[in-house]
Amino acid sequence: MSKTVDFYYDYGSPTAYMAWTQLTKICTKAGATLNYKPMLLGGVFKAIDNPSPMLVESKRAYLQKDFIRHAEHYGIPYVMNPHFPVNTVGIMRGAMWAAATEHLEQYNKVMFEAMWVDQKNMADLEVITEVLEKAGFIAAPIIEATAQAEIKKALIDATNEAVERGVFGAPTMFVGDEMFFGQDRLDWVERALND
Repeated sequence: MSKTVDFYYDYGSPTAYMAWTQLTKICTKAGATLNYKPMLLGGVFKAIDNPSPMLVESKRAYLQKDFIRHAEHYGIPYVMNPHFPVNTVGIMRGAMWAAATEHLEQYNKVMFEAMWVDQKNMADLEVITEVLEKAGFIAAPIIEATAQAEIKKALIDATNEAVERGVFGAPTMFVGDEMFFGQDRLDWVERALND
């Protein structure tokens, strides 16, 4: 039986973006299935009383350099979003819509690249609409869906599930019951898939 990777993420995390760029290749090489698990990172931080490391100045200065190192290592485009930190609740609710309508892989690509390649302010409804339309989505029904009670509940439930599983940040990956945190742990994800 093939193994799976559960990938917990929020588009507002630069390290989740970096992990996203690599996980498909890792899973394909290992013959594993990649399960996308969008969640609201701010909700996770609030639930466990864990501030973002980017809010601690000394950590932020180090991490900004480390992000560049990782992007160069992976050979991926990356620019620190000048609007960071971005309130991602709208686009993460959009991920719930995308999951329910089987558009999540395309939606992931659009949102991650808007944040970390194109430096868009993805908390701005007009910008979100423009990004969606440019990518070939019809924005209006997606925006409408994000205001619906069932979509809001789906994101709350997904975030609570992450917290209950022990997630404290993004990206978090599980291979079976083994948890790996951070884009700098992808080698360990790969090893776990090949054990």
